[in-house]
Amino acid sequence: MATPILIAGGGIGGLTAALSLKAAGFAPRVLEATREVRPLGVGINLLPHAVRELTELGLGEKLAATGVATKELRYVSAHGQEIWREDRGLAAGYRWPQYSIHRGELQMLLLAEARARGIEVETGQRVTGFAQDAEGVTAQLAGGGTARAAALIGADGIHSAIRGYFAPDEGLPRWSGAMLWRATTIAPAYLTGATMVQAGHHAQKFVCYPIRQLPDGMAVINWIAEMRTQAAPGREDWNREIDRNLFLPHFEGWNWGWLDVPGLIRGAERVYEFPMVDRDPLPRWTEGRVTQLGDAAHPMYPIGSNGASQAVLDARQLALHLARAARIEEGLAAYEEARRPPTAKLTLANRDLGPDLVLEEVHRRAPDGFQALHDVISHEELAGTAARYKKLAGFDPALLNARESWSP
Repeated sequence: MATPILIAGGGIGGLTAALSLKAAGFAPRVLEATREVRPLGVGINLLPHAVRELTELGLGEKLAATGVATKELRYVSAHGQEIWREDRGLAAGYRWPQYSIHRGELQMLLLAEARARGIEVETGQRVTGFAQDAEGVTAQLAGGGTARAAALIGADGIHSAIRGYFAPDEGLPRWSGAMLWRATTIAPAYLTGATMVQAGHHAQKFVCYPIRQLPDGMAVINWIAEMRTQAAPGREDWNREIDRNLFLPHFEGWNWGWLDVPGLIRGAERVYEFPMVDRDPLPRWTEGRVTQLGDAAHPMYPIGSNGASQAVLDARQLALHLARAARIEEGLAAYEEARRPPTAKLTLANRDLGPDLVLEEVHRRAPDGFQALHDVISHEELAGTAARYKKLAGFDPALLNARESWSP
């Protein structure tokens, strides 16, 4: 009989964990707090290391049909001047694409696949705590119910009840001082039609990329406007709608011909506000038969397009180490040893701006723009910043292409 494992949370990380555990011979059961899973949120990026893992789960064709295969990334100044350009995905020599995709559509894809593969996904079941003994774990549910299994995985997000056991005095997430305003807009495709743009600097930034290509040269463009602000954030909520006129005036001059930033902001049907927050890395994720993954374990700033991708990597490593171990406790300890140190380093690197550091450096050295880029910053500095982050985050192309499969 397959070993039962409870997963608290049916987001991207939790559902990928369920699919991975099922493929490894376990019997996962997902307990999702919301009563109805709906395709909420806006766009995210799945980097090639995450796409590799989902492809090895048999989802490659469905990802290709849902997202846009990103061709390139461009960093530009607040004056629209190009700072750095690099190929992405297959064009960069990876064996797997990079996809820009709607977060909610990806979650629904994973949910449908989990149910099609016989995985039990129960909605309206919020895990509030747990108790464990030598034989298993009992999850406590809101409303007074319980659920029992051989292990419990906390994939319940940045306000995780599982994390709360390991960090009972942690309090609210750590705010960066920046506010993000996120939306999607139907607009003409720009540049290659599959280009991700990062523009601006630390105090004011705009990120955009297409998540769906439409007929007649149009596309659904996902965008994020970011600014430092004195306004204190409330509890994070993807559904907090905001008046775009609160920040639109700051971006009015950002129309560079090839990209009309104020036009994208005006063209969105709805705009959502989200404070940029993370949490300090934990000294441990695991106790006995209980561990964590994704935003429960390592919520990080959305810099470097890595949050969802790291949750996918967690899920795959979790299943791999459980499959290899003689005992549940040994497998969870090995999983933590493999994943906690690199995600802690990545969380701290994102606080130091990660690959976006090049935007801030150019702005600091040439706040009014430049005549010749390499009078301001060298090619070697730009290339080195990009390469170091890829290695840190686990998607250096040569290393990723060569490493062994994580399928048990």
